[in-house]
Amino acid sequence: MPEPVLVVTGASSGIGAATARAAAASGRRVVLAARSAERVAALAEELGGPGRALAVPCDVTEWEQVRDLAGRTVEAFGRVDAVFANAGFGARRGFLAESPEHWRAMVLTNVYGAAITVRAFAEALRETRGHLLLTGSVAGRKVPPGSIYGCTKWAVTAMAEAARQDLDGSGVRVTLIAPGTVETPFYDEPVGGEQLTAEDVARAVLFALDQPPHVDVNEMLIRPTVQSF
Repeated sequence: MPEPVLVVTGASSGIGAATARAAAASGRRVVLAARSAERVAALAEELGGPGRALAVPCDVTEWEQVRDLAGRTVEAFGRVDAVFANAGFGARRGFLAESPEHWRAMVLTNVYGAAITVRAFAEALRETRGHLLLTGSVAGRKVPPGSIYGCTKWAVTAMAEAARQDLDGSGVRVTLIAPGTVETPFYDEPVGGEQLTAEDVARAVLFALDQPPHVDVNEMLIRPTVQSF
């Protein structure tokens, strides 16, 4: 059987990069998508270069670019076994704390970007009876005060279940990965104490991927022990 292929959006840093490294170490081939062409190119080289890792500059808010990502994956590797819709970013809490322009970009990336990633890869995943994963958040289960970011992650939580039901009967598994605070540049003011690392979250992704085909881990909610929220 060919080595499985995992596509990761938001792969240039943080959870996306850590997951790509863990997946490559497990023997998977990886496709790395992010807006930062230089960073994903460097990571692809680190992970083995052509034949093992493909870098694709991609803005997940642009349908044509996401569709091209799916096409280039199949062209390069002939198949798609898993897709991790991980691209996203946050905002300061409070309805007066960020600009409407920032909100718009965040909603487009976190919600619309995830949705069109599902759309672009659904048929390829059906062909391999593959695996769709989406990055949610603890804030997608318990919304913090004034958190528009939390609202986007509530949408992703719903999207994972909507996708699971839409793909029901196809053999495609769907997993929502919902971390708490992670020690990445994403968090300007993390809770005190030892945070999750990106590698902690990557291990959760690999756990879900490595289950036998009849086991569908639908949601993983992961907090650092110091996080009370």
